[in-house]
Amino acid sequence: MQPMKLYFDVRDIFRAPRLALSGKKIWLLLQVNLLGYASYFIFTHMAFIVNGWSVGEVWIEYGLYPYLVGNDYSIIALVIWLVGVVAWMVASLLGYTAVARVTYKQLKGDEFYSSSDAWKFVKKHWHAPVFTQLSIILITLFFVIMAVVFALIGKIPYLGELFFGIPYLMWFFGSVFVVYTSVVLIVASLFTPAIVGAMEEDTMGTVFQNYSITWSQPWRTLLYLPLIYTLLYIAVAVFSFFMKFGYQLINVVFGHDFLMGSKLTKMIGWATDIVVTPVCDFISASPFGIGFFYTYLPDSSGVLGPMEYIGATFIALSLFLIVGTVLSYAMSVEVVAQTIAVVIFRMKTDEENLLERKDEEELELESDDDWSFDSDSDSDDDQEEETTDDSGESQEGGEESDSGSEEESSEES
Repeated sequence: MQPMKLYFDVRDIFRAPRLALSGKKIWLLLQVNLLGYASYFIFTHMAFIVNGWSVGEVWIEYGLYPYLVGNDYSIIALVIWLVGVVAWMVASLLGYTAVARVTYKQLKGDEFYSSSDAWKFVKKHWHAPVFTQLSIILITLFFVIMAVVFALIGKIPYLGELFFGIPYLMWFFGSVFVVYTSVVLIVASLFTPAIVGAMEEDTMGTVFQNYSITWSQPWRTLLYLPLIYTLLYIAVAVFSFFMKFGYQLINVVFGHDFLMGSKLTKMIGWATDIVVTPVCDFISASPFGIGFFYTYLPDSSGVLGPMEYIGATFIALSLFLIVGTVLSYAMSVEVVAQTIAVVIFRMKTDEENLLERKDEEELELESDDDWSFDSDSDSDDDQEEETTDDSGESQEGGEESDSGSEEESSEES
């Protein structure tokens, strides 16, 4: 198992779209997106119900993509909706961490690291991707609250002026640290899953690594981030083009007048209006705009029959999975590029090649091998000792029997 040869510079980032185009990585992210979407969907409907809406009204107004913003809502409804948003965010962070781990193992040359292994790693290290940003936010809030407290003390007549003026340099450097920590929070929101997946850090270690990257690699961070999202845009454009081409090809072949004809256009049109149209309206500037999908659907109007509704429902589910796959590939490109960037940052900062370091799975495997070897050798030694004891006892027994027979023969004579 040989690690992948990297340049440890910006050229390695260009590998991200190719490495991200992996069924394993896309499936991992599709899983968490479906789970996160289901949680968001349920909590959003609960928020609307609290506001007095019915499920049917929510479906007619928003369909598959409900959102609370833009409506009149109570504080309770807002809290319920935010729970759904946070649930999807947490699921995405865990999925990012799993893909970062798979990418790291792939860079090390391990192409057989499975999805189940990645989820085992996430189960062991889930605290870091979830609580790192929260820890940095708490650090910032601590300094802000302390500043407010000291400002209140500064209102005391006579004493307050001295309390503010004499330690002014301390207030200044504390303020600079808060600004720096705010920048670290932005870096942490981007690189935390990659740090956990590649460096196996806990929460405090991940916080420290984010501070280290922000301090020691600011220019590379500013260079890599625009490059990463430019590559992401291009990769998703190419990926979605092939998806759209397959979509159109099906419509051309099956929608011919001698084949399904208007039946297909009605079914595809109904499914597309439910699944694809809201997404394309939301990101109308993206390469897969809504007009492209309707190129081969000249007339999708008409009432669907019972069996056509069933078939169109399955088409809608398929289109929903296709949209989720495009989203998952975009996320895969992002986290793969960030993982490569973390490996580069570590080499540039500490001259440590993370690809040559033995990770925790390799160390556990070695310890298991050593334990089994030692246990086998110990059992062999025990068997030899038992054999020696048995042979010694048999020898002594033989000598006693020989001496006893000699005594008996002398007595008879």
